[in-house]
Parts: sequence; structure tokens; C-alpha cells
Amino acid sequence: MNLFDLIKPEAVKVIANVSSKKRLMQNLAEHTETIYGIESDSALQALLEREDLGSTGVGQGVALPHARIRDLSAVSGVFMLLEKPIDFGAVDRQPVDVVFCLFAPEAAGVEHLKALALVSRTLREPSICAKLRANPDAAKIAARLHAGTGITAESIATT
Repeated sequence: MNLFDLIKPEAVKVIANVSSKKRLMQNLAEHTETIYGIESDSALQALLEREDLGSTGVGQGVALPHARIRDLSAVSGVFMLLEKPIDFGAVDRQPVDVVFCLFAPEAAGVEHLKALALVSRTLREPSICAKLRANPDAAKIAARLHAGTGITAESIATT
């Protein structure tokens, strides 16, 4: 599994201004409906329920919101770069500007965890995040994500 297995190029978006974490979640849900056909109200509710368990802001300006969705056939991602970072309640209390959201089928136990590990390991690399932040153009970010990072779910499992 690679990042490009998780995200369609058109699922990458740059957001000029988002006012809050909740509004960001709404944007993610709406974009997910457009790209993957997941009903936005269901996606939003699932994201908010997961976020109620604890913030998915993992630090260094990165958030990995994720949720399980009924009737979804495969793990699917949406990437958003925020031009203005927002408070996300991240573990390091730093505002978030890089958001990789994952939706997984309800029964995708190991697959979901592998995808989360892959995205987390990838975005923990400061050089990768710097490259994603350096050029706030959705097409260029999608190309960077699809070009590969050398990190795969299989390489994570062996380290």
C-alpha cells in the first residue's frame, strides 16, 4: 500500500481560509461526498464522533482525522492544505495546516490501521511536510503525493 493507493488526485485541495476545526470537518465531509460519493452528513458525523474520543492533531502542524463509514468499499483519503493554520487541539498545541483525512469501511480493521500508520509515518517526515507546504497548488501537491515517498505499509510493518 502506498499513499497513491489511498487518495485520488482530485481529492487534494488547498483551503485559503477556514474558521474552525468544525468548519474544516464540514469541508472534509463535503469534499469527500464530491470525490467518493460518501454522504456528507454521515461523513461529518463519523469524523466528529471520532474526534470526540480525542484530537487527531498529531503534532508539527499535522492532523489525521479518520472515521469508519458503512458501505464504503475501500480506505479512501482526502488531503487539505490550509493556507492559514487553525487550532485543532493537537498534542503539541501547535496549529494545524496539513490535514490527511481517511475513511475506512466499518470492517476494515487491519487495512485501516495500515493506512493510518502509512500516512502518519509519511507526514512525520519534516522534509515531506515542507515540500507539501512549499507550493500551495492542489495539482502539484497531488503530484507530490502520487510521486511516492519510499514509505509503504509493508516497509512500516518491517521496521
